[in-house]
Amino acid sequence: MITYNKQTKMFFLNTPNSTYAMKVTDGYLGHAYFGSSIGEDDISYLLRADQYPFYPSKLPREKLSFMDMYPHELPTDGLGDFRESAIAITSSSGNNGVFPEYDSFRIYKGCPSFQGLPCVFGDNADTLEITCKDNVLGIKIILNYVVFSDKDIIVRNVQVINNSTEAVYLKKCLSLSFDMDNEDFDVITLHGSWARERKMERHKIHMGLQGVISNRGETSHQEHPFLAVTDHNTDWNSGRAYGVNFIYSGNFLAQVQSNQFNSIRIQMGINPANFTWKLTKGETFTSPQAVLSYSDNGLNGMTHQFHNLYRQNLIRAPYKNKMRPILINNWEATYFNFNTEKLLDIAREASKDGIEMLVMDDGWFGKRDDDNSGLGDWVVNENKIQGGLKHLVDEVNKLGMKFGIWFEPEMVCPDSDLYRAHPDWAIQIKGRTPGLARNQLVLDITRKEVRDYAYESVAKILRSANIEYVKWDMNRQLTDIGSVGLPPDQMGEFYHRYVLAMYEMQNRLVTEFPYLLLENCSGGGARFDPGMLYFSPQIWTSDDTDAIERLSIQEGTALMYPLSCMGAHVSVCPNHAVGRNTPFKTRGYVALSGTFGYELDITKLSKEDRMEIPNQISLYKKFNEIIRQGDYYKIASFRENNLYDSWISVSEDKSKALMTFVQVLNHANYKTFIIKIPGLDENAIYKITYPDEDQKEFPPISLTGRTLKKAGLSINRMWGDFAAKLIYFEKI
Repeated sequence: MITYNKQTKMFFLNTPNSTYAMKVTDGYLGHAYFGSSIGEDDISYLLRADQYPFYPSKLPREKLSFMDMYPHELPTDGLGDFRESAIAITSSSGNNGVFPEYDSFRIYKGCPSFQGLPCVFGDNADTLEITCKDNVLGIKIILNYVVFSDKDIIVRNVQVINNSTEAVYLKKCLSLSFDMDNEDFDVITLHGSWARERKMERHKIHMGLQGVISNRGETSHQEHPFLAVTDHNTDWNSGRAYGVNFIYSGNFLAQVQSNQFNSIRIQMGINPANFTWKLTKGETFTSPQAVLSYSDNGLNGMTHQFHNLYRQNLIRAPYKNKMRPILINNWEATYFNFNTEKLLDIAREASKDGIEMLVMDDGWFGKRDDDNSGLGDWVVNENKIQGGLKHLVDEVNKLGMKFGIWFEPEMVCPDSDLYRAHPDWAIQIKGRTPGLARNQLVLDITRKEVRDYAYESVAKILRSANIEYVKWDMNRQLTDIGSVGLPPDQMGEFYHRYVLAMYEMQNRLVTEFPYLLLENCSGGGARFDPGMLYFSPQIWTSDDTDAIERLSIQEGTALMYPLSCMGAHVSVCPNHAVGRNTPFKTRGYVALSGTFGYELDITKLSKEDRMEIPNQISLYKKFNEIIRQGDYYKIASFRENNLYDSWISVSEDKSKALMTFVQVLNHANYKTFIIKIPGLDENAIYKITYPDEDQKEFPPISLTGRTLKKAGLSINRMWGDFAAKLIYFEKI
């Protein structure tokens, strides 16, 4: 619910368990409060007006003192707030400085939508639109706040409209910014690299700037558009947590700044480095939406808010509430060395065990026998795919299996027919030799003719056969930024225009093929972000499929994203990324907490491992609804304790739950594990079983939810490292 008090000039954004409050003073919009729900009292004192009587109308000589301490809701550049700004504009005369003076507001039901950008949706929301104006620049700035009636979530973005007769240059336009006192807070961010994405890092907030950025043209393996500010003692189930996430798939900034008054400024938006947007008369720039979550029930409480928002109000695909088909991908099975008969051999054996889809990965097109050539030539190589693509798809369908295919539509190799015909279609700086990664360049899809060609190349293949799944990959970052399609004074728009062009292509794809299951990928998890979830209900989490490495990768990912979004497969050992040997059963249990599938040559599996597949598929089908739609709770992190990892998914009505326990390292002569179980109905009695174990060895027991939460459950140590158990709870 959103309200405005005319007497106090205060806005209150109320969610079920939180309040976000702002106040208008002398034309300035100030941030007053964000936290647990409070009454709609006059809390002007939180702006410290009495302590610092520097409002310009009271003491004009101290305006700069006011600007430098006031908790601005929309901090700007050049006029006295020396902290990090959210908006920076250069006028046509070259001057910097903007004052967005409060003008008006309106409140309406529902969510706004912004053409070309992924947006939250739903009738269970209200929107506050605050308009500010700078009459010197002739600029109007609109702040949009979406508040959901059933979630402790606020979604924010900014629109800048040029109503003047001259062009202005937007140099920074962050989607979210607000100030709070620093109450001994910590900050949590996610870091990594290829094959080790989204590892959690936590430290106490120190003076100055701290945060994460990407300047790679995508969200990246290395950083992630997320941060959380927490109490120092916040754990998984208790304490305050403020989380921010960005519905965007390009360069971003997420940061916290602690200043001279021991207050903090939390910000998120498009990375202003290498960003400029020219706004001519009447034009509007719209920033992507940022998501702000609040919990006073620890990190798990914050996680639930993000999960519910993305499942219910962001993901659009018809698959979002459905069990996904169990697929087998040939990449780690064959790499580039395959043909029709090899793929059919895999499909025939897979179909016997209940696997439901064959996905043909890289290497089926053009001159593509390795990763040095062929990208851009999306023509079936019939020396490999004998009889053509339709023949292969039809034969797979005859086995009762679906068929999927891999594309990398944004890329081109110098050794390709496309590049030889159109070398200017690649992103490049005139006069410089562009850098290569994986021997490929990036197509300049900001140009319509290039974008249309890339889209039609994909769509033509999909129209030719019964293809029901696409894995859309993107294996390198953007560099050598230059485009013949942009004039010099608009080259700073390139990174953002690239993201908008990619969104347009994916939107065309899911519009023309509405029942297609689209899985996004970027060399693994470099584009795992909310923007991509708007187009695809699942994203490949990481190219590292090792079950033990996946514990921390999936832990960081699940901090914001539902388990149903996380592409997770069972692969062979020694694992192709790290060389580790892990039990086939453990690999299956870890992959169950994701989309679940296989990344291996089933024709070469040992008899023992092969026998596990039907059982794993049975477990997937039995428990997928709980995993896909239930509330996820992290219980213990191997990253923290160096011994074991555990999590649980609890059905919405708390009648059922599935817990996964992974003993990463064993120790001799040591006590059993006592694990306290969150999320269950404390007043209910649960029957506890081990669904993948011999019931004679592990007979059912019954305990109350309260006992499980307070006293815990005993789990015996298992023989060896990397052992795992599934534990099922069902109300009696």
